[in-house]
Amino acid sequence: MATKTKAQKPVKLHVKTGDTVKVIAGDERGKTGVIKSVNRTTQRVIVDGLNLVTKHNKPSAKNPQGGITKIEAGIHVSNVKAVDSTNA
Repeated sequence: MATKTKAQKPVKLHVKTGDTVKVIAGDERGKTGVIKSVNRTTQRVIVDGLNLVTKHNKPSAKNPQGGITKIEAGIHVSNVKAVDSTNA
């Protein structure tokens, strides 16, 4: 039997959209980038050009060829550190 999960409330985070951050953990450790979007309920950020994952697309009316694309995946907010833009 499936269990219900509690609905998470949005949390205040130490970073926001447009901030320059440095990844401090994971495969992208040591790289810096600018935050494209922030999800406060799941506590994840999407950093421009980092944490790329491969997505396979089925052919559709919009994209008749289908194919493989690379998109940015979320990084947990605890794995990024805000960086002063003058030092980046």
